[in-house]
Amino acid sequence: MFLKLINFITQFDTKFNVLTYLTIRALLAMLSALFISLILGHIFIKRLQQHHISQVIRTDGPKSHLIKAGTPTMGGVLILFAFIVSILIWGDWSNIYLWVIIVTSIIFGAIGFTDDYLKMKYKSSNGLSSSIKFLTQSLSAIMISTWIILISQKTTHPQLLIPFFNDIILPLSIFDFLILSYFVIVGSSNAVNLTDGLDGLAIMSVVLILGALAIFAYFSGHYNFSNYLNMPYIPGINELFIICAALIGSSLGFLWFNTYPAEIFMGDIGSLSLGAILAVIAILIRQEILLFIMGGVFVAETLSVIIQVGYYKRYKKRIFLMTPLHHHFEKQNISEPKIIVRFWIVTLILVLIGLASIKIH
Repeated sequence: MFLKLINFITQFDTKFNVLTYLTIRALLAMLSALFISLILGHIFIKRLQQHHISQVIRTDGPKSHLIKAGTPTMGGVLILFAFIVSILIWGDWSNIYLWVIIVTSIIFGAIGFTDDYLKMKYKSSNGLSSSIKFLTQSLSAIMISTWIILISQKTTHPQLLIPFFNDIILPLSIFDFLILSYFVIVGSSNAVNLTDGLDGLAIMSVVLILGALAIFAYFSGHYNFSNYLNMPYIPGINELFIICAALIGSSLGFLWFNTYPAEIFMGDIGSLSLGAILAVIAILIRQEILLFIMGGVFVAETLSVIIQVGYYKRYKKRIFLMTPLHHHFEKQNISEPKIIVRFWIVTLILVLIGLASIKIH
């Protein structure tokens, strides 16, 4: 929207053309989303409190979490609102990737909203049934994956890049790409959801990973950079640089209120949509495996649940004191802030390893 206005103004003064630069738009998108989140944050929290929209705490969870009962939830609405408004202002409406991300955020946000609403309505930590949630996520993932396939056929052939071995590119059939995209989207969405159990843990991890994905999107969208770094050149994909910047801004604005002790939780509307957005961005820039590496904390949290359930069903014993993994450390009487910061540090290390793959090949 803003681009059209700037293009019109530059007819009279070319100095305004600087506002169309990708890096400038990304910076402005980040700041816009950040300030929208900060300005509306207190108002949004008060409205949630007035309508008694608060978190329902698991009775079988750590006892230290009982004090969090009554904390407003559904903060994901604030994240997505600031994010979408920002990219609609500073993004290029003619870029198809912008709309893929917006649709993804709305669809998975709607699934999360329904889940959060049912939890509050029935005053239970259980919202949508696991089967219904998985079905809606699956159908949404297949639809989005199919859309990505149709877009990709016009630019690059479906392929899988191997980090640190950029010379190795595995060609994929349409079916292979669909299956891969499906598992990445559903897996990432649920992984972020499982990780969102401590104040600020999930959102800061998302911010760190988004920063790395933004860099990859920037390079992939420039022919000279992508050619020099032996990365696939994808025309128009650098618009994701602005999208990542906007989501970082809205997420940091939310973290202002979500940091320990949290004034608001993001709820499933936030965690499910953020996980799906991360996945779709990674798929679009052909860095699915890199997302798996950089999101190692999300992977570990998910695996802890899978291992715990599987082991208990077979041997009637538990490997972890409690899952997801962050609860295991809580049960060991490690303070919540310490667990959060240590998980952030682990994510930062994994992100730096991922960034190192740019030149190590």
